[in-house]
Amino acid sequence: MTVASRGKQPRATGNTENGVLPVDVETISVSTNMVLAMQMATSTRQEMDGSTSVILGHLNRLLVEDLGTAEDEGVQELLHRGRKLVDYTSRPTAETTSFGAFIYLRDSAHLTRQLLWIYTQHNGLGAP
Repeated sequence: MTVASRGKQPRATGNTENGVLPVDVETISVSTNMVLAMQMATSTRQEMDGSTSVILGHLNRLLVEDLGTAEDEGVQELLHRGRKLVDYTSRPTAETTSFGAFIYLRDSAHLTRQLLWIYTQHNGLGAP
């Protein structure tokens, strides 16, 4: 597992107390890049649903991090949107169209990417 680092020194970031794993910047970055490169015409619903689970795991992980931006209204809005996206009532269901599932997946990946950038800036890490 690759963890967040400064320069070439490996450095786990995040709270490892209480069983919370460190944020893996490289894995989150690769996952979001893969999702944002997906095309609806060449992606199956099964691929979308699998990717959605991965992205929501990353998004949930970032939502519990201290992003150091308690007074920043823009970041607070992103966090609110993130909480809304991970809410079970907002997630695609079997009845959701493939287009709807694809848009939800891309929105989730894009927001995860934004929060990852904020996380790396707050922790003095290189850009994802």
